[in-house]
Amino acid sequence: MLSLQRISYIHPNKDLLFSNISLTLNHHQKIALIGNNGVGKSTLLQIIAKGISPSDGQVIVESQPYYIPQIFGQFNHLSIAEALGVERKLTAFREILDGKASEKNLLALNDDWTIEDRVNEALCYWQLSDYELTEKLKNLSGGQKTKVFLAGISIHQPDLVLLDEPSNHLDTDARELLYGYITSTSNTLVIVSHDRKLLNLVDTVCELSSKGIRSYGGNYDFYASQKQLEQNALNQDVKSTEKALRKAKEKERETVEREQKLDARGKKKQEKAGVATIMMNTLRNKAEKSTSKIKNVHTDKIGRISQDLQDLRKELPKMDKMKFGFENTAIHKGKVLVTATDINFSYQDILLWKTNLNFQITSGERIALRGANGSGKTTLIKLILGDLNPHTGTLIKAESKAVYIDQDYSLIENSLNVYEQAEQFNNSALEEHEIKIRLNRFLFPKEDWDKSCRSLSGGERMRLMLCCLTISSQSPDMIILDEPTNNLDIQNIEILTDAINEYQGTVLVVSHDEPFLEQVKIELTIQL
Repeated sequence: MLSLQRISYIHPNKDLLFSNISLTLNHHQKIALIGNNGVGKSTLLQIIAKGISPSDGQVIVESQPYYIPQIFGQFNHLSIAEALGVERKLTAFREILDGKASEKNLLALNDDWTIEDRVNEALCYWQLSDYELTEKLKNLSGGQKTKVFLAGISIHQPDLVLLDEPSNHLDTDARELLYGYITSTSNTLVIVSHDRKLLNLVDTVCELSSKGIRSYGGNYDFYASQKQLEQNALNQDVKSTEKALRKAKEKERETVEREQKLDARGKKKQEKAGVATIMMNTLRNKAEKSTSKIKNVHTDKIGRISQDLQDLRKELPKMDKMKFGFENTAIHKGKVLVTATDINFSYQDILLWKTNLNFQITSGERIALRGANGSGKTTLIKLILGDLNPHTGTLIKAESKAVYIDQDYSLIENSLNVYEQAEQFNNSALEEHEIKIRLNRFLFPKEDWDKSCRSLSGGERMRLMLCCLTISSQSPDMIILDEPTNNLDIQNIEILTDAINEYQGTVLVVSHDEPFLEQVKIELTIQL
């Protein structure tokens, strides 16, 4: 179905993104393309879709792929029918039914007499039947736009489908529809995703990295188990090399000490024997050269082992190098933070929820806020934060510090550099070098301190946000996370998960990422 032969891509600014990528995809195969942010997953999809050309290599595709990108803003001016590429056909079909079987209409329809049925069935499956085909995409939410393009698969019936983060903007119900499609379809699929539930539905995982592309013949769980075996082997190699380095240094010290002792004994014997001064100087020079030669042999060996150790440590995952260090919240566990009694909110005199809301949030709880898109999750968060007031009922909040973190990590100010952003949270009078130590802990080395926050990836923004929370004099009593995994790769999702699990305060999460909710140990649910 698809063959990539030694594909390379160089950015217009001359930076090499990847090189010598080769991959073969068979009919009906379903593969996931994973890798850290910035390695070129979306670019590789665009190359397969023939949206951009590779700098080198060859792409052989048996038929035109159907490509669903991650971002849809460029289509906002189109209607649903135009975005799906069916407007002309549907117009021709309806005019033919009305007796206008002109040559122009027959050519436009191209014998596709089931087009209207396929459109209606597809829109019905993706729960879009309520929308007119003339509706502009700019009026739809991110999830609805995604569903429009997903509907196009069964309308156009392609052999090869390319999906770039298809579940990102979908609510739980829509995700289940997507999972159902992936499980049942006979289409050949290439999917870029960090959705671990989705990744367990494919039969091959391909990991793209700076070293190239590597295939694992199984789903995500199989891939994760293989990576763990590799990780265990790497950890063992690091330990063995550290041990070898210690032994080499010990051996060097012992050898030098032994040579020095032998030289000292020899000198005493020569002095007792009355050896001439000129002869003693010659012997001493020889001894020094011998010691120096032995030392050089050991220094070379230590240098080689040190380099090996350095190379191995570079392979360690970022998580293994990170240290979070959250301060404990000042509020004792079990204290009531929020009590909502019969609250509701109205837009243009229309109540948002059919039934008034009643709930309580106590310190230390882990709560998921669930509901379909448009059910009022963001409004409820604003009520809890005090940004809005309920129109009915009462909302009582204890004195506490809450931090709201959205999917774009908007608390990070684009106008600042990395160090300046960290300094903004420094209300505990940390010295400059202490802030820089914290930045290093969160994988921001010296060369990143002057980097503009505007240029940071989703994962970098998340790590800087976590770093800022540890710099602040007091940890927040409650962290509210709104779709926090949407713009993160798998590695950074794991970093965020570890950080949340170390945090001792209250957590309120809006997320459709079920594995993430399980891993941060959600105990309660507020269902809207």
